Amino acid sequence: MRMIFLFLAGWLAAMAPALAGERHILLQSTTSTQNSGLLDAILPAFEAATGIEVRVVAVGTGQAIRNAERGDGDVLLVHARAAEEAFVAAGWGVARHDVMFNDFVLVGPQDDPAGIAGGADAVAALAAIAAADAPFASRGDRSGTHLAELALWADTGVDVAAASGGWYRETGSGMGATLNTGVGLDAYVLTDRATWAAFGNKGGHTILVEGDPRLHNPYGVILVNPARHPHVDAEAGQAFIDWLTGPEGQAAIADFRVDGAQVFFPSAGPS
Repeated sequence: MRMIFLFLAGWLAAMAPALAGERHILLQSTTSTQNSGLLDAILPAFEAATGIEVRVVAVGTGQAIRNAERGDGDVLLVHARAAEEAFVAAGWGVARHDVMFNDFVLVGPQDDPAGIAGGADAVAALAAIAAADAPFASRGDRSGTHLAELALWADTGVDVAAASGGWYRETGSGMGATLNTGVGLDAYVLTDRATWAAFGNKGGHTILVEGDPRLHNPYGVILVNPARHPHVDAEAGQAFIDWLTGPEGQAAIADFRVDGAQVFFPSAGPS
């Protein structure tokens, strides 16, 4: 019996690292954090420090929030502040924490039929695109980028729903697919800067409008409420949030580069 006990104790000790490595959380996040390469760059440091694997579902913000409402995930990392705050207010999330920000940019063909190049007024640029009936490719998927785009269109007074199928094209797809469509159609596109920097099929497209404060793009992180979904691993999820908003995670975000340029900027406040 003593030999069996010693064997089991030794086996458990040997297996402990492997068993610890099996602990994981599911992160519902946006395509921009995945397509830019950010998560691939920073998650290994968290996993090495904690033994907690982060499995990522990268979809549009709207879909990520809907998934989290159904309990499909432990943590939510997205970029649509109003929708995030509504998620918490409805009891689906515990609390929202600032993580980082970047910005949106308007990209388009170099021949620029709407004449918007060099501008810093996104609303005026969109109004000029509409006035020129120049093609514009929209995600049309209720993602954070799409919601930001719709808010800008609302400020122009242009009814893009009425224009859908004409000069205004809705892809119903993620950012990469929408950029591919935009390049293929010589269309203007609103995109986050990080995804654009990492996008490999720019063709003749370039950034035409940037720097408008209305293009600011904040990201927040939220623990899915275990009171609503008891299977949520609140301890591991909170450990990830604490790391992401703490010195190590914030430094990892700041250090991430695409072609030598910083594309996300840490914004977590003091704990």
